[in-house]
Amino acid sequence: MLSTNTELALHPRLAQAIANPLFPALDNQLRTGRHISADELEAHSLLQEYYPELEAFYQRYQVELVRAPEGFYYLRPRSTSEINTSILSELEMLVGKVLCYLYLSPDRLVNEGVFSLLDLQEEVLTLANESALLRMVNQRAGGSDLDRRKLQDKLKSAIRRLKRLGMVSAVGSQDKFRISEAVFRFAADVRTDEDPRELQLRMIRDGEAVAREEDSALDEHAVSEYEQDQQEDPQ
Repeated sequence: MLSTNTELALHPRLAQAIANPLFPALDNQLRTGRHISADELEAHSLLQEYYPELEAFYQRYQVELVRAPEGFYYLRPRSTSEINTSILSELEMLVGKVLCYLYLSPDRLVNEGVFSLLDLQEEVLTLANESALLRMVNQRAGGSDLDRRKLQDKLKSAIRRLKRLGMVSAVGSQDKFRISEAVFRFAADVRTDEDPRELQLRMIRDGEAVAREEDSALDEHAVSEYEQDQQEDPQ
């Protein structure tokens, strides 16, 4: 027989938030690792209005509803969380760092915030060591054309995954995208007085693509989506 504890009755404002017709879809997005930025106006407004109540709500699931300094929201699981997690690969973390670098670049204003997959590929190859990149795809990579094609495929896969996380959004054709401020999740470990773009550049070139797990390692909650990516992009 289920026990009823009246002390755990919902706060009226929390009840309002949960009753909002936007909440079911928003809750599902957050639980699958998506970052909600100001571009998603209605969902973002809901989180902004009811943040204290929803923060307490998600604490019951052993996850933290984070409001980043740049204004986007996401769920960060704790070690005791019951939500399944998987960590982004080293290459995906590197792509995130490069996207953050591009977001801070003057080119974003020139291009009205729109970049192409080719722009990303060129920037990744310019900023990072190609041999190290190829080894992220295949430890035995020798620099052949096949190895480079596999790298291109993996970069496409990384962008698809980061789209699901709310880091980028498609613009027109599938190879063009706009970068969200949520990419600052990849800069959470470099919040200092130093120029953030220079810090990003140094970390990329030094191979420090993966941030400290306790600070800003990205957890993608939908393990099934990770497995789907592996099927779509076999090595």
